[in-house]
Amino acid sequence: MSVYKIIELVGTSEVSWEDAAMKAVTMASKSLRELRIAEITKLDLKIEEGQPVAYRVRVNVSFKYEGKE
Repeated sequence: MSVYKIIELVGTSEVSWEDAAMKAVTMASKSLRELRIAEITKLDLKIEEGQPVAYRVRVNVSFKYEGKE
């Protein structure tokens, strides 16, 4: 039997929502093992002077929980 933990991340990018999501998952993979699923839960934009300047993505990431038995 396996147990998975889910955490929420926020990725940002000046390029696109896809790039923001990739940055969030790539960064998480550096400290979390066995990432399983990334679910995009929210997209938004940072706006300055009427123009979008940054894309933001909320991502729920699941990974295998390895607590002490």
